[in-house]
Amino acid sequence: MIEVKNIIKSFEGKRILHDISTTFYAGKTNLIIGQSGSGKTVLMKSIVGLLRPDSGEILYDGRDFLKYKKEELKKLRVEIGMLFQGSALFDSMTVLENVMFPLMMFTKQSYAERRKRAEFCLERVNLKGANNLLPAELSGGMQKRAAIARAIALNPKYLFCDEPNSGIDPKTSLVIDKLINDITHEYNITTIINTHDMNSVMGIGENIIFLNKGHLSWEGTKEDIFASKDEAFNEFVFASEIMKEVKSYVNSQNR
Repeated sequence: MIEVKNIIKSFEGKRILHDISTTFYAGKTNLIIGQSGSGKTVLMKSIVGLLRPDSGEILYDGRDFLKYKKEELKKLRVEIGMLFQGSALFDSMTVLENVMFPLMMFTKQSYAERRKRAEFCLERVNLKGANNLLPAELSGGMQKRAAIARAIALNPKYLFCDEPNSGIDPKTSLVIDKLINDITHEYNITTIINTHDMNSVMGIGENIIFLNKGHLSWEGTKEDIFASKDEAFNEFVFASEIMKEVKSYVNSQNR
């Protein structure tokens, strides 16, 4: 579980995050959504430690990492997995070497142990047999799965996913969503996903927070969406014709 308490962040005098407080739960897919410029990327970067808030607390299972010293931070980072927007695989490394990389950086395991763990992770994301391929030889969806394998190599307690469905087709997006969702539940990970994909929201949105101009405007589950009275949230979620039709159908069933 990660708790965010009264987080404020500004750049050059302009406030980007306004007193954000919320909780991201273990064993659930926690989604941060909002329009471009809403502050969701700044919030995720603040939570993971890439940016430092002006004030507030960020508690990893009760541990305020903003007060941590260098050695304590190093230990915490081993518990964190990152899935970057563009997969961020190393072009010159094979798929297996990419997944082994964090194990080489953060553990004292032998080569055989690192290889065994990497092979397990690749098999878990259904990439068995792709070990010796280079990233350029993979499809976009396969690259995402390889990146997920690397993100879980250290068996993290916390997993951060930045726009995991960017650059891939809707069908592959469903595969990636299911994989992230399954891994989250299987290993009881606190997973935080930064997304604007409404298919992800409606498919795996167990805990959703909506940011509007740096304010936490709405939070709930995908089941709570249709009862929302938040104007900005409704305008964002039901912008597409498909979502308008879904809302109309749900409302007709509830009458």
